[in-house]
Amino acid sequence: MSNPSNLKYTASHEWVRTEADGTISIGITQHAQELLGDMVFVENPAVGRKLKAKEECAVVESVKAAADVYAPVNGEVTAVNSELDSAPEAINADPYAAWIFRMKPDNAADVAALMDATAYQAVVDSEAH
Repeated sequence: MSNPSNLKYTASHEWVRTEADGTISIGITQHAQELLGDMVFVENPAVGRKLKAKEECAVVESVKAAADVYAPVNGEVTAVNSELDSAPEAINADPYAAWIFRMKPDNAADVAALMDATAYQAVVDSEAH
């Protein structure tokens, strides 16, 4: 699966989608879920929590390991995907549809500065060697 070109990415394997209302949705990439395997649990950040870029704020657990999810930019958590509480495997089925949390970025320019799909693929490729 290729990385959707309409998303932004982080080196720690989060994807970021800007929503119509200016908030951003955050999830983990196809690459990340493939490394982790079958998801069994998602721990979300609290709504209203202020996050700093690169701060650990959520955890995804699979049958193999637990992995931290990091805030892509500074901002405030506005929503969490409670559907993942009972169906964490949705991340495996379609990681780009199964957002984990949403936040309102402090500065939209910070989102624009994240990696595009091509730059992110270069990170994935460099890790494979």
